[in-house]
Amino acid sequence: MDFIFMLTRNDQTVADALDLVETVRPLGLSHIGFKDIGVDHDVLVRLTAAIRAAGAKVWMEVVSTTREGELQSLRIARDLGVDAVMGGTAVDEGLTLLAGSGLEYLPFSGRPRGHPTELDGFAHEVEAQCAAYMGNGCAGSDLLAYRATQSDPLALIAAARRGLGGGRLVVAGSVNTPERIRAVAQTGADAFTIGTAAIEGSYAPGAGGLAAQLAAIVRDCERAG
Repeated sequence: MDFIFMLTRNDQTVADALDLVETVRPLGLSHIGFKDIGVDHDVLVRLTAAIRAAGAKVWMEVVSTTREGELQSLRIARDLGVDAVMGGTAVDEGLTLLAGSGLEYLPFSGRPRGHPTELDGFAHEVEAQCAAYMGNGCAGSDLLAYRATQSDPLALIAAARRGLGGGRLVVAGSVNTPERIRAVAQTGADAFTIGTAAIEGSYAPGAGGLAAQLAAIVRDCERAG
C-alpha cells in the first residue's frame, strides 16, 4: 500500500508547502500531493515542479463544491501536468476534459458534501459507482471513508474494492492513526493520504516534527503491508 503525503491542513494547501517539500526531500517519499485551494496558481506551478524534482509522483485533490468549480479544478490539474487528480463527481465531463492528458483520474465515490468534506452514501451505492467509473475509463476512485456520515468506513472501503476490481483505491481524509492505516490496508485499499495529522504533529504525539511524523507513518504503512 502506498502513502500519499498531502501538503494540506483542514482541506487546503498550506502556505509553506514549498518549504515542506524541501524539508521532506531527504525522506525519499514516492507520493506527494496538494489541493487546488489555499495558495495562488503560481505556487501550484512551482509546487508541481518541486515535487517532481524531489522524485515523487504529483497528486492533486479537487475540493470544489460546485460542478463548474470542479471542472475548473480539473483544468488546473491538466494544465499543471500533475500525475494524478483525485476527487470530484462530474465524471463524464471530467473524462472529456482530461482526454489525452495522460492524467490518472480518480473521482470521489459516495456523495461528498461541504468543506471540509463529509461523505454521505451507502456501501451498495459506492460499489455501483466504482464499477461504473471503471467501465467509463477512470483509473480508480478517491474514497473519504473516515468522513462517512451514514455508513461504516470499512464497509465502504470493501464495497469500493469490489466495484473497482483492479482499479486504484485511495482512502483520503482522517486516516490519522496506526490502527486506521492497518484497517485500510487489510480492507483492500491501494493507497491512503495524510496531511493535517503529519503537519500538526498529532499522528505520533511526542515523536517530534514533520520528518519524525512522516517516518512513523512510513513505518506503519510498511508494517501494514
